[in-house]
Amino acid sequence: MKRPLAAALTLCTLATSFAWAQSTTPSNTAEPTDPKATEQWEPVPRIVMPGAQNNAPPSDAVVLFDGRDLSQWEASKDHSPAHWKVHDGVMTVDKTTGNIQTKRHFRNYQLHMEWQVPKDISGEGQARGNSGLFLASTGPGDEGYEVQILDSWKNTTYVNGQAASIYKQAAPLVNAMRPPGEWQTYDVVWTAPVFAADGSLKSPGYVTLFHNGVLVQNHTQLAGETFYIGKPKYKPYDEAAIKLQAHGDHSQPLSFRNIWVRPLD
Repeated sequence: MKRPLAAALTLCTLATSFAWAQSTTPSNTAEPTDPKATEQWEPVPRIVMPGAQNNAPPSDAVVLFDGRDLSQWEASKDHSPAHWKVHDGVMTVDKTTGNIQTKRHFRNYQLHMEWQVPKDISGEGQARGNSGLFLASTGPGDEGYEVQILDSWKNTTYVNGQAASIYKQAAPLVNAMRPPGEWQTYDVVWTAPVFAADGSLKSPGYVTLFHNGVLVQNHTQLAGETFYIGKPKYKPYDEAAIKLQAHGDHSQPLSFRNIWVRPLD
C-alpha cells in the first residue's frame, strides 16, 4: 500500500515542478510598447452624409417611397404597376389590388419605414390593422420572412404575432407601440441567409429591429421562412424583393411613408 502512495506523491511533485517551470519561463512574445502597433489606417471608410432631418434617408440610401409615387413598387401577383393609394405624402393599402413589392431586389440591408394605424381602427386580435413587412420575398406564393405589422396598442393576440414580432417565430422583447393615429417607425437590419451550391443552409438569417427607437429584436436568428400553418423552413435564394402586405382582414387599411433602404453588400 505504501508503494502506490509514494508513486502518486512523486507524480504530484513532478507535475508541480513542471507547472512552476512553465510559469517562470520567459515568454517569446513581448508585449508591444509602440501604440502605432495597434493602429489601423486602411481601408478608409467611405463618406456617407446622414439625412438633414431625423429619419431622412442618408446619401447612399435607395428611396423606395418619398410620398410622391409608387415607381419603385409593383404588384406581387403579376409584376404589374402597384396601385395602392398615394395621397397627402403617404400611401394607403388597397386590399383589392393585393400585396406590393419592390421592383429592385436586395440581399443584406438596413431599412427604415414608417406606418400608421387609423385612429378609428376597429376589430381585435389579428383583425386589427394587420399587415406585414416581408424582408425577402422571391415570388407570389413565397412570403419570405415576415416582420409583423399590427395594432398592438391594448390589443391582445399571440405574442409571436403582435407588432414587431418575427411572425410565428419570435415575440418582440417589449411592446413599443404608440396609440392608433400616431406614426410608428421600424428600423431593420437584415442579414440574409447564406446557401451552399447544393442549396443547403450555410448560415441562417438574422433580424435586428428597432420599433419607435426601441430595440425589440436583437440579432434574432430565424428558423426559416414565414408560414401561417406549420414550422418555418429555408428555401435557397440569392436576392429578393421587399414586400408589403395587403392583409385580408376587414379593419381599416394602414398607411406608409418615408421608406428607404441601404444595401449592405
